[in-house]
Amino acid sequence: MALTKRRLGRGKVRVTFTMPALAGVTSLALVGDFNNWSITQDLLQPAADGSWSTAVTLAEGRTYQYRYFANGQAWHNDWQADAYVPNEYGSDNCLVSTQADALPVPKAAAKRAAKKSAA
Repeated sequence: MALTKRRLGRGKVRVTFTMPALAGVTSLALVGDFNNWSITQDLLQPAADGSWSTAVTLAEGRTYQYRYFANGQAWHNDWQADAYVPNEYGSDNCLVSTQADALPVPKAAAKRAAKKSAA
């Protein structure tokens, strides 16, 4: 599973967070500095295959810290995060970047670049 990012314009990026099925997990929250580390604000929805996902809109040009909180008792990391940073509890927080170099190239720009290189 991976993070997917999509520019929305006006300095916003839509990030979809996806986690694979986790044994025994019945609820999963996305918790990070973008939601004041709330364990109730951004809940992931289960899919038919057992995976979990949610999408949030973040400001472009920043790096955010986050983790997942399962069943109201256990922390999980996203092993597809952009990077990791140690936290004050002796484990790591995940990082997601909305910096320009971490975002996909818009399709129109990719097509222009391909035309230029072919010429």
